[in-house]
Amino acid sequence: MKGKILVTGGTGYIGSHTVVELQNAGYEVVIIDNLSNSDKNVLDGIERITGIRPAFVEADCTDMKALRNLFETHKGINGIINFAASKAVGESVQKPLLYYRNNLNTLVNLLELMPEFGTKGIVFSSSCTVYGEPDENPVTEKAPIKKATSPYGNTKQISEEIITDYVTSGAPIKSVILRYFNPVGAHPSAEIGELPNGVPQNLIPFLTQTAIGIRKELSVFGNDYNTPDGSCIRDFINVVDLAKAHVTAMERMLEDKSDDKVEIFNLGTGVGLSVLQLINAFESATGVKVPHKIVGRRAGDIEKVWANPEKANKVLGWTATTPIEDTMRSAWNWQKRLRERGIM
Repeated sequence: MKGKILVTGGTGYIGSHTVVELQNAGYEVVIIDNLSNSDKNVLDGIERITGIRPAFVEADCTDMKALRNLFETHKGINGIINFAASKAVGESVQKPLLYYRNNLNTLVNLLELMPEFGTKGIVFSSSCTVYGEPDENPVTEKAPIKKATSPYGNTKQISEEIITDYVTSGAPIKSVILRYFNPVGAHPSAEIGELPNGVPQNLIPFLTQTAIGIRKELSVFGNDYNTPDGSCIRDFINVVDLAKAHVTAMERMLEDKSDDKVEIFNLGTGVGLSVLQLINAFESATGVKVPHKIVGRRAGDIEKVWANPEKANKVLGWTATTPIEDTMRSAWNWQKRLRERGIM
């Protein structure tokens, strides 16, 4: 084994795919998740793909006692990948205190325990939301951090500052901060994918649920933006490509491949697609129509943003390679698998 990695929020969407890639790369994984937006059955999918069932602790990372108990029980955690956070932009506008409590307290608890238990590094799940409405696209890591347009975005900015301040204070840890753009798709095996509880807050699960008839129609928030077709533009990155970047980042920290204590990387494809283009890509890849309608703009949404991933390509040696059509097919195959299992 290369080492023992704690994955917080590891039964969630990006977390579960990252657990698969970590185990495939030879790491031992411990998951902690409170299952607030995921399902314990995800562990079965991870096991079917990798042949290994990761250790699992059902607890909340804001619970310091439970977190300390995890470190004492699962001794020798070398690194942490932190996905434990509330993540819906719209919901954060409605419930800001929930987001500040959950996202910030989780991080502070993890950072506090790391030196005590000899944990070397933390990969932090950040977001392109820290750039706000960027001055220019594609966005590099040197782009200015803008005032957040939502409490969710603000928690990512504050979290990055907490990590940097703590490491700068002399804490004996390293961190890689990954600012990713819009993760989509599912594992090609259709054993794991995005499975939000209740009404999806993210575009693709709502799209696939509409395509299969669970939802009446997909709402496209605004067609009057300054973009070619009037809908918002994003950088949609395949979730497996994204997961692999976390493994590379962890290896970089544990093997001391950089002298920098904190490193920041944008993770994206470098290509911007509009919401309407994404719907067209799904329909083209699957042959399935998606009923949709144009509605008003949504609070907190940014007009257009896509990554310049050159730093990640060159320094991390990581590149997003999966074509959007393959990604859309994987999302549809996952939705069909859920239907086969009688889940939705």
